[in-house]
Amino acid sequence: MKRFLLLTLSAILWHLPAWSLTLNQVQAMVAGDNDSRIEALQVALKDADEKTANFLKALADDQVMVSGNLVLVVRDGVAHDPVTGEDKPMPADLQGLTSNNRMRSEVDSALAALQLLSKDDAQRLTAAKALLMEPDVSKMPLLLKALASEQNAAVKESLMLAKAAISIGAQDVKDRLEAAAVLALSKTPHTLLLLNQQLSQEEDSAVKTQLQASIKDIKAALVWGERMGTLFTGLSLGSILLLVALGLAITYGLMGVINMAHGELMMIGAYATYSVQVAFRTYWPQGFDYYLLAALPAAFLSAALVGAVLEKLILRHLYGRPLETLLATWGISLALMQGVRSLYGAQNVAVENPSWMSGGVQLLSNLTLPWNRLMIIAFALFVLIFMALLISKTRLGLFVRGVTQNRPMASCMGINTARIDTYAFSLGSGIAGLAGCALSQVGNVGPDLGQGYIVDAFMVVVLGGVGQLMGTVYAALGLGVLNKLLEGLTGAVLAKIAVLVLIIVFIQKRPQGLFALKGRSAEA
Repeated sequence: MKRFLLLTLSAILWHLPAWSLTLNQVQAMVAGDNDSRIEALQVALKDADEKTANFLKALADDQVMVSGNLVLVVRDGVAHDPVTGEDKPMPADLQGLTSNNRMRSEVDSALAALQLLSKDDAQRLTAAKALLMEPDVSKMPLLLKALASEQNAAVKESLMLAKAAISIGAQDVKDRLEAAAVLALSKTPHTLLLLNQQLSQEEDSAVKTQLQASIKDIKAALVWGERMGTLFTGLSLGSILLLVALGLAITYGLMGVINMAHGELMMIGAYATYSVQVAFRTYWPQGFDYYLLAALPAAFLSAALVGAVLEKLILRHLYGRPLETLLATWGISLALMQGVRSLYGAQNVAVENPSWMSGGVQLLSNLTLPWNRLMIIAFALFVLIFMALLISKTRLGLFVRGVTQNRPMASCMGINTARIDTYAFSLGSGIAGLAGCALSQVGNVGPDLGQGYIVDAFMVVVLGGVGQLMGTVYAALGLGVLNKLLEGLTGAVLAKIAVLVLIIVFIQKRPQGLFALKGRSAEA
């Protein structure tokens, strides 16, 4: 009989539900001061299960209510026992539980750590990487539990790195030594910072040696990311200079007009983009991601129209007088800036990227290529190809080249040179508007937007060779990369000065620029 009773009792206990979350733990997490509640939270995490996660989620959502020692989770007007999950009646004196920012932060951190036990590989990997970025010794039991059952190789590697990041500050020298060796596999700037911090306070010589070796390995891996990042930044700057200089290559390179208002034509394109953005947000907010497709033609046409008016009213009467053209366009630039200040205000305005241009492509741990910069590089390439085809393959391009090379002969052949001048200047102005549209995607738009690029644009055109599109490409990309390389060595101001000095020396030795005009173009 005694044996039968023991067997029966064992069977009953076997079939009873087993809860890792206990009533005592629940009560400890909602009662007392913050220190005791956080300590109870960390104890619950050591053997956390789905009910623990649900209760923490209820804490984060302010769905936990108390009445004396009774703790209930209330969702949609229905009360549940957090331990058993059973529905419970709600007492009349039930009150909401309040948590301060510190407690909320601990709960959020615990919920993130519980993702280590998720069934989704991506969630576990994200949680492991988050723990690597913010090591917390209180999460070690949960981490070890996840590590023991992990089957995915990539997630397991991240868990090992997170464990090492926590163990790097352990009391045991053996643990620190092993952690320092494992962290050498994590080629990230954050890990490098963590190892350097530990090295500054490490006392054991063996651990110091391992820390130094790991730091050396990580630096060797990160240096390529830094070099590629500098190269990409230089190409990005070069593509922006190319967009700015392409329009100037027509108005100055092909027509000989020193247009000091070219930067303000860019500014007009940028403000046209801003205006289109405001219109989309006001009248069609659900289509906001497509505003840039409408902003491109708006920027081109607005700047081209302003350029056509300037050419017909002012510049047409100043051809062949470069000094007077320079002074006139400088005055026009001031008038355009003041006009924009009157319409939009003197403060900068923000132009937002569409969602498809947000974020970037992460190639290395310390190298992320932003989508907006990649799109600008691609757009500059598109505009360049369009310009080259237009100048070399179309009737308008033939007329522009003919007028540029020999205006009297082109007029004798029946070409309306005045109309071609207007078309060419409008085209150059429109491309400046496109440059302004592109620039609006990487910075704020203000009345002084064009002032920061006009000098660099002229340097690109002169360095590449007057009237040479291919020279403009080489000069823009070369100056962009050179400027960023020098910035890393000397700083931004000295880099600008050094680039200017190099250009002056180069022009002294080769006044025609990188690509000189040939044939009749050179004789004209």
